[in-house]
Amino acid sequence: MLTVVMYHYVRDLPATRYPRIKGLATADFEGQLDYIADHYTVCDVNDVVRAARGRAGLAEDACLLTFDDGFIDHFVTVFPRLKERGLTASFYPTAKPVVEHKVLDVHKIHFILASAEDPETLLDEVRGLLEKERKVHEIPGDDELFSVYATESRYDSVEVAFLKRLLQCGEPECVRSKIVDILFARHVSGNETSFAKELYMDLSQLRCMARQGMTIGGHGYDHRWLDRLQPEEQEEEIRRTVEFLSEVYDRSPSDWVMCYPYGGYNGSTLELLREFGCALGLTTKVGLVSDLSQVLEYNRLDTNDLPFRAETEAVGRTAEADLISP
Repeated sequence: MLTVVMYHYVRDLPATRYPRIKGLATADFEGQLDYIADHYTVCDVNDVVRAARGRAGLAEDACLLTFDDGFIDHFVTVFPRLKERGLTASFYPTAKPVVEHKVLDVHKIHFILASAEDPETLLDEVRGLLEKERKVHEIPGDDELFSVYATESRYDSVEVAFLKRLLQCGEPECVRSKIVDILFARHVSGNETSFAKELYMDLSQLRCMARQGMTIGGHGYDHRWLDRLQPEEQEEEIRRTVEFLSEVYDRSPSDWVMCYPYGGYNGSTLELLREFGCALGLTTKVGLVSDLSQVLEYNRLDTNDLPFRAETEAVGRTAEADLISP
């Protein structure tokens, strides 16, 4: 049984400009590392690849640590603490923020929500912007949009979940991106380039971590829903991902890992990844990995699914991932 843990923001939240970002506090991260050290055997990607191919065994309590999106948090907060403990992990930056210094829409939305006064006020703003766009584009009415996108979420209120899904998935894409850009400039920053440089790691930092034994994997070029793209669009996204990893490693990557943006993938994605030599694929499906042979569809747990203190009783490991949350 393999446990793969997924992380995003890891920072001293109260000391930042955006304390309402939904991230993991540094102290809780340290406590969770203590818990993991007591109850798991931390492995690296190469261990998992060898085990999946039947070339080596894997500890029953094996745990793989994964960090999505390439945040600067991972270099300044996570990396030193892993090194202190002699632990390895894998990191999955999206290429565009590193190469072009652009803030991804998904992260613009996070910071908009963290900066706005309250979800209801922000919802009114979005409705007003949608009404303007209806003069040019065919967009469903507010009630219909709410019925489609206001679904349950593990961590968000209905209003916040609606705003996230509408602004991440709503059609047409040009409209939602325009609205996100307006809200980001209004509530967060008018200088996207500077904000991106503050938010994400750069190439030199990624190379530094790779040299120190950390694995750098793929998370797309533009963080798009792969399962919503045509096969040729998916191929382009994956090709650019591999090219980016070649920049990180100064060579063509071998046995590389793909972490699906938004957790989205389909049969075409899997076929293309095999063609591009991808060794493992990480989803956002909640659960443990009970079958290592399903190499492109590994489940993960969110950091919130594990305790933040070493003294907490161990979480039971079952194939169904019947988890005890902290």
